[in-house]
Amino acid sequence: MKNYTRTIFITAILIILSSPAIEAKSVIIGFNGNIDSATITTYNITNYTSHHSINAISADIPESTIDKIKKSKKIRYIEDDAHVKIAKKTSPPPQQIDWGIYRINAPATWATTTGNGVKIAIIDTGISKTHPDLTVSGGINLVGTSSNKKWDDDNGHGTHVAGIIAARNNIIGVVGVAPDAELYAVKVLDSYGGGSISDVIEGIDWAVQNNMDIISMSLGTDAYSQAFADASASAYNSSVLLVAAAGNSGDGNISTDDVQYPAKFDSVIAVSAIDSNNLAAAWSADGIEVELAAPFVSGAAALIMQNNAGMSPDEVRAVLANNSMDLGVQGKDNVYGYGLVQANDD
Repeated sequence: MKNYTRTIFITAILIILSSPAIEAKSVIIGFNGNIDSATITTYNITNYTSHHSINAISADIPESTIDKIKKSKKIRYIEDDAHVKIAKKTSPPPQQIDWGIYRINAPATWATTTGNGVKIAIIDTGISKTHPDLTVSGGINLVGTSSNKKWDDDNGHGTHVAGIIAARNNIIGVVGVAPDAELYAVKVLDSYGGGSISDVIEGIDWAVQNNMDIISMSLGTDAYSQAFADASASAYNSSVLLVAAAGNSGDGNISTDDVQYPAKFDSVIAVSAIDSNNLAAAWSADGIEVELAAPFVSGAAALIMQNNAGMSPDEVRAVLANNSMDLGVQGKDNVYGYGLVQANDD
């Protein structure tokens, strides 16, 4: 009898150990109204991140739970926490004033404005803490669940973007468009240049809470996200200017729209890429959302903002569009938008 009982017990253990694990899925859950703690408790969601600015949470939950939550009247949407990645990484600029800085006429403005006092959040892979040509005023690391808050760059892309925008005007390295702007490193992408929409949303929220003037996002995804759209719109309505790369998914066909998110959102300036001949890069995305050409828009906006305190994002966008140099088809088009951005201090 004892041996029989022992056999049953061992068999039960084996069944438990061999049962397949319940597979969790990364999602973003938007609520109708405020985040409802009762709903979270009811569905046993224990490990989640709250996004209060858009009344949403991000969490890893089982598929079966997702199907149940969808039926609740308190839920506005449930969507995949999709993957985002860096825009195409270009070669590092030479040890001088880059051709692009001259092309947008930034040096002509430096006698009167250098972006001093304008706060720019670089939402990317971080910024190198030891780079001799960059001064970083602060930042945060939102990658993963680690308590480690170091925002140092372990990829290089974020540092490169920061240099284009605000490398110091000194005797070394290069000079950025707005060399005295304040840089903040918001690390949302890992060493491979990848990350999740929920982390980018956290980065946007951090930028708003820390009174950034400009958010720069050289990253993108093909996946539409209501949460991402809401977070971007919320920041824009809080008087933050958002700038993003149109993307590196261009197919060379101007009849198709391949602009990526977040650049595709109305609240974000979509920027296409051009080469030294003022021609669109072969890989640059095009579409009706493209607003300006060149990867220097955040710096140009900082130059405008320094001398125009209180200017709204709409007003800054209007100045950038009006001052741009028309390229391609006359007027706004799907490849260059209004044209090549031109630095101006008013």
